[in-house]
Amino acid sequence: MLIKPKKSLGQNFLIDKNIIKKIVTISKIFNKDVLEVGPGTGNLTEYILKEKPNKIFLIEKDKTLCDQLQLKFQNKVEIKNNDILKINEKNISGNKLVVFGNLPYNISTEIICKWILKLEEDFWFSELILMFQKEVADRIISKTNSSDYGRLSIFLNWKMNVEKVFDISPNCFYPKPKIQSTLIHFTPKKDYYKIKKSKNLEMVTRIFFNQKRKKIKKPLKQLFINYQEISEKLKLDLNLRPQNLSLESYCNIVREYEKLKS
Repeated sequence: MLIKPKKSLGQNFLIDKNIIKKIVTISKIFNKDVLEVGPGTGNLTEYILKEKPNKIFLIEKDKTLCDQLQLKFQNKVEIKNNDILKINEKNISGNKLVVFGNLPYNISTEIICKWILKLEEDFWFSELILMFQKEVADRIISKTNSSDYGRLSIFLNWKMNVEKVFDISPNCFYPKPKIQSTLIHFTPKKDYYKIKKSKNLEMVTRIFFNQKRKKIKKPLKQLFINYQEISEKLKLDLNLRPQNLSLESYCNIVREYEKLKS
């Protein structure tokens, strides 16, 4: 039965077998618990199963696809017909999960921020192997001083080692999207800059990047009455712009803000 992709769910099924084979070998998944988000017609799932994971969980929002996946894989997989934004991933498995996902482009940043930024305690996954629209991926992997560097780069590099794996051509999908895709591999950092609440990092970076063309004096002034004292303490040049500040600088600004509010 040919499944017709649903535009409303941003469905583009990965069909290139060479790319699929490359994706499943990025991580050693033998005997591990695996979560695949948006498995579609199960093309990647087939190859994940060949690597003999301990268990594989699939989360798929489309009921028709869930029924097809159930027919195709029977009891080899555990399928949850659900919206990834609405579930508590910590309840999926007692073990840390290796996550694969061809994320719907319209909600990809929302999903990844939920998994990495909003989580205040230990991660429920050991690594993430995820596909994004190339434009979003470029923002995730960008470094200080580049034009793509912004809030997304800061949020996701804060607690994660982020590595671009490769770009994927539109020809590898059905239907063919109008844009290129990029695969990114995320692994949790053992050490990262400690702040009390991630929402403070969200708030501080929003104030800075709302006026990304302006010098950082203005947002600092908005956050601190004694902004000059803070800039000297943190060795911040007030003539810089938001994209020139490192992740460490933003975390230090957040720490100063948290001291002020405690």
